[in-house]
Amino acid sequence: MKSLFKILLAIAFAQFFLFSGAVSAKAQPDGLPTIAATELPKQAQETLALIKKGGPYPYKRDDIPFSNREKILPKEKRGYYKEFTVKTPGVKSRGARRIVSGADGQ
Repeated sequence: MKSLFKILLAIAFAQFFLFSGAVSAKAQPDGLPTIAATELPKQAQETLALIKKGGPYPYKRDDIPFSNREKILPKEKRGYYKEFTVKTPGVKSRGARRIVSGADGQ
């Protein structure tokens, strides 16, 4: 139940940025909106830089398989998606913000 809450919170966060006018969204062929990395919050840009560098990651549960239980992302084989933490200002724990990447660089 906690993981569902975290994912829903992450989705709400993404929707706020995508649809509040804070950033511009562009739909992809799979129907999922995307935004430019430069339009993401500073903490997300820092996480993207760590992913590109291959780590090290600040949280033990970074770079782990993302299960896509809610089926928000296109269906792929297990282990295709990985999740990475985006720090949440003012939160001492891992928080709920994530970047999910696909095996082919999505």
